[in-house]
Amino acid sequence: MDKFALVLVIIGAINWGLIALFQFDLVAAIFGGQLALFSRLVYGLVGLAGLYCITLLFNEHERVD
Repeated sequence: MDKFALVLVIIGAINWGLIALFQFDLVAAIFGGQLALFSRLVYGLVGLAGLYCITLLFNEHERVD
């Protein structure tokens, strides 16, 4: 679940970068506009993944450095 959420957050970050740099919304372009059902679904999933990833900040995973 962590990796899936992270992938969605990365997709959202790339999309926001494209919007900022080129005024191009990749999700909207792929799924038929910002108000299209599938676009809204992707935006919603990215938002939920972002909220889920907040929990990753507080998880204590053992790291091998």
